[in-house]
Amino acid sequence: MSQPFPPVTRGSDLARKCPVRDVLDRIGDRWSLLVLLVLAPKTLRFTELKRAIGDISQRMLSQTLRALEKDGYVSRAVYPTVPPKVEYCLTDLGRSLLEKIDPLVEWANAHHDLVRQAREAYVPPPLATPL
Repeated sequence: MSQPFPPVTRGSDLARKCPVRDVLDRIGDRWSLLVLLVLAPKTLRFTELKRAIGDISQRMLSQTLRALEKDGYVSRAVYPTVPPKVEYCLTDLGRSLLEKIDPLVEWANAHHDLVRQAREAYVPPPLATPL
C-alpha cells in the first residue's frame, strides 16, 4: 500500500470526496465489473452484451451501462438506422482500469475453488448468551 487511509466520519466531506470509495462504489456493484470484462475484447451491441452476461435484466444492464458511460469507462455510439443500432465499447479510461483489475480476476479464477471450500467449511461462532 502506498499510503494509509485517514479515519473518515460517515457523511463527512472527506467521505464524499474519497477517490477509492468513489471508484469502488461504481465498479464494486454486482454488474459493472462484469460488463467491463465482457466489453474488454471488442465492441458489442446491447443484445450481445445481455446474451454474454446472461442473468442480468434488460433494465439493470441499461442502468449499469448508463452509469459506466457517465463515469467515462464506456462509450456509447448510436447509428441512425431503423431500428437504431447502439454499440458499446471501453474507453481508454475503462481499459486502464481493467489493466489494474486483471490481476484480481486472475487471482479469483485461480483461487475460486479454495474460496468456495472455505465458505462451505465455515462454522459461524455461537451467538453470545445474555448475561
